[in-house]
Amino acid sequence: MSDYILVLDEGTTSTRAMLFASDGVLVASAQAELTQHYPQGGWVEHDAGEIWLKTLACANEVIPKAGGAAMIAGMGITNQRETVVAWDKVTGEPLTRAIVWQDRRTEPLCDALRGAGHEPDIQSKTGLLLDPYFSGTKMRWMLDNVPSVRAAANARTLAFGTVESWLTFKLSGGATHITDASNASRTLLMGLGDPGFDEGLCDLLGVPMDALPRVVDMSGELAHTARSLFGCEIPITGLAGDQQSATIGQACFAPGETKATFGTGAFVLTNQGSVIPKSDNRLLGTVLMQIGGKRTYAIEGSVFVAGSLVQWLRDSLGIVGAASETEALARSIPNSGGVTIVPALSGLGAPHWKPQARAVLTGLSFSSGKAEIARAALEAMAHQTYDLAQAFAGDGARWQTLRIDGGMAANDWMAQDLADMLGITVERPDFIETTALGAAMLAAAGAGLHSDLGTAGKAMRGGQSAFEPAMEEAVREERLTRWRRALEAV
Repeated sequence: MSDYILVLDEGTTSTRAMLFASDGVLVASAQAELTQHYPQGGWVEHDAGEIWLKTLACANEVIPKAGGAAMIAGMGITNQRETVVAWDKVTGEPLTRAIVWQDRRTEPLCDALRGAGHEPDIQSKTGLLLDPYFSGTKMRWMLDNVPSVRAAANARTLAFGTVESWLTFKLSGGATHITDASNASRTLLMGLGDPGFDEGLCDLLGVPMDALPRVVDMSGELAHTARSLFGCEIPITGLAGDQQSATIGQACFAPGETKATFGTGAFVLTNQGSVIPKSDNRLLGTVLMQIGGKRTYAIEGSVFVAGSLVQWLRDSLGIVGAASETEALARSIPNSGGVTIVPALSGLGAPHWKPQARAVLTGLSFSSGKAEIARAALEAMAHQTYDLAQAFAGDGARWQTLRIDGGMAANDWMAQDLADMLGITVERPDFIETTALGAAMLAAAGAGLHSDLGTAGKAMRGGQSAFEPAMEEAVREERLTRWRRALEAV
């Protein structure tokens, strides 16, 4: 009996294939790093061909651990959102490098659209703000600046898609060009209440609708892999953007339940049920789930720099040799000695939305060392999350508890600091790879291994640890004062 789920977890810095049993136990995994291309300041690109080949290699590494492809009931794909791939529908080959979600090259276009007064209408329809973060302006830039993309559009052979769409196309042997509703809701091209892409929004951004994928559910029999790839067809039964997938993996199925993922960036989503979110505090509305054509929504705060700050300390400054060293450094001193970091290395996201902002490091003295800087980097996670908490509360979505995951969540010191600064209980699952687990839940339900997503969540989610707030109010206020002063400098 085929009772395994294969998850393809397409991150910003790596791709992974992860094999899950129907009870949520991780059986095997394989991972490969992705090359980061930085052609000029503010530009970030990936090679879509590399993503495909490394994903395929990882999948082929773990499939034998299931006893072969015939033992896999379904495949789930979760991906870095907003990253755009352009390819030719006929040749199946990329037309240019993918533009990554972190890329800022479309700031002038966003400024022009904002100056023309389009942002209120776009926000009302899509739940999003005009920012280079989102996919639609990246598509427009490709059409304007890459001759092969424009030629394919003229020949009506152009295909646009986010990474899950690209991989589904390749996995199906070119038979299927789809995107799930969670990824579609991040493009600036789909109204939150619309079943598919909006013609008016596509016209506004100049994106041809015939280049876009069909919008589908996030769980069910969505596509099939080509028989030639793995020896038999594997149903693709789950698709989700990484942050929605992590929210599902944290079992935030009831309105008000909230998760925060601390990976390359930091992303907080609060379940809003069937109500389309409206934010007065520069947060985002997004599709959390679509199953059987029925949508559940979330309100979201997106911080661009989290784990990538620690990576920068390691790779560019050499302050730590490994990310895990930051916890011991933070514990080695009683406080940061007044050192504060605003990690706007690729601009400030929610709730500030200052794409031109750049990072600052303040409060340095001769007594400042690598421990103070490392601790200030971890403290910045709680400071940014605190700002989000205030914005969520202002929109009527106050957090009661916070469920955390992602690579940085393994840091006990940071988890406790979050609880202390937010003044609420922070819960961390024993299995912190909840992005992959959420995709496994969607795929398991879609393949019929569980009757529905709620049942899959109960069967596949493990235990949790809790961190309770213990910080004195005066200490919290002193840190927030320093943080606000540093923000003003930015």
